[in-house]
Amino acid sequence: MSDPAASRAVPRPQLSTADAVMIIVGIVIGGGIFALPSVIAGLAGSSAWMWAAWAAGAALTLAGALCYAEMAAAFPHAGGDYHFLTRAYGRDLSFLFGWARVSVILTGSTAMLAFVCGDYLARVADLGPNSPAIYAALVILALTAVNLFGLRRSANAQNLLTALEVAGVALVIAAGFLAGGAAHAPEAAPAPGQGGAPAAFGLALVFVLFTFGGWNEAAYISAEVRGGQRAILRVLVISIGLLALIYGLFVLAVEHALGFEGMKASKAVGADVLLAALGPAGETLIAGLVAMAALTSINATLIVGARSNYALGQDWPPLAFMSRWHGPLGVPVVALLVQSAVALLLVGFAAVEKGGVQTLVEFTAPVFWGFLVLVGAGLFVLRARYAHVARPFRVPLYPVLPAAFVATCGYLFYSSVTYAHSQGAVRISLYVMAAGLVAWVAARWWSRSAAQ
Repeated sequence: MSDPAASRAVPRPQLSTADAVMIIVGIVIGGGIFALPSVIAGLAGSSAWMWAAWAAGAALTLAGALCYAEMAAAFPHAGGDYHFLTRAYGRDLSFLFGWARVSVILTGSTAMLAFVCGDYLARVADLGPNSPAIYAALVILALTAVNLFGLRRSANAQNLLTALEVAGVALVIAAGFLAGGAAHAPEAAPAPGQGGAPAAFGLALVFVLFTFGGWNEAAYISAEVRGGQRAILRVLVISIGLLALIYGLFVLAVEHALGFEGMKASKAVGADVLLAALGPAGETLIAGLVAMAALTSINATLIVGARSNYALGQDWPPLAFMSRWHGPLGVPVVALLVQSAVALLLVGFAAVEKGGVQTLVEFTAPVFWGFLVLVGAGLFVLRARYAHVARPFRVPLYPVLPAAFVATCGYLFYSSVTYAHSQGAVRISLYVMAAGLVAWVAARWWSRSAAQ
């Protein structure tokens, strides 16, 4: 027999500021920082413009975080930006966002990160031609089990994983400064008449912002952080400050070790730095660091993703099976299991069709950035519609900072649509949203029938 008290349970503050920071830092730091600095350097064209891109990316990320902090402080909820969209525009539009998160955005990312771990584990112990997929599935199942033991257990695991991940990045930073000293190729001088911003500076900024991606997931734990409604502001500011510091030191160390031209030419800056400092053992070590980063991101994604499923189930009767919150554990158990099941299905799909999950993740970027534009604009809507609601924190320099955040998201939406179209794969984004429209119609019909 079900426990009535458990069925009425709701999220409650169990996380410290440090716990929440570890979750956000763990989500954000991933394979991107090990692979993208060389791409950003190549697009920026010079060391000065490269650093300008990193500085601008950190500033725009902070502007977005301050927008989220105002909304999360005024409307703390496990639904995060799904909840903001619901309040600003109604539950019909937010359903499509929730659908995209359940079907591809977070579950596809989880599956891809699990494959990263699977690739490295397969090199240690080969299980046959499908080794990466088998290991990917086992990783998802193992971390799902950790989360089923409760929020406190999963947060402790996240603290350990993030600490190990940051220690690994710190090792690369130390190796970069210690490996310096070799003669570097001089930085190429700009061509005549090209002394201004490079033509690809905007694209360099896109990649910088990609490395910071995931900070917005803090909104999904805003109701579970101790310290009052302003606690999420501390979490976001500390997280982004730490990320900016870590990334800045990482890029500085890589440039010191390889030189700017060497950084541009590198295919894997972390591996090249450790190879220069430690020899062949460095290449093995970087593989372990990338796998650790993937594990850390998977666990954090499971924590926040289950909460968006829970919020979706609260709003839509056909999905009410995801709305049960297990009070003693502090976990939406069914919502977590649904998320893991979809991720496992995507692992199976990717095993059958090579690159399937990667394609789904990359080409749903237009969906993600399109909705983020609406979330940013929602700050203006919420201020007008809920002017009577107390706001423990207000975005400084309003409306300039929110407008800058919305414009940035709009540019990223345009860039992602353009890229997807150039690859002939924008249709995949359309398929995802078309499926969401069908699900929305079915959910509306079911809700209407249940009400009669």
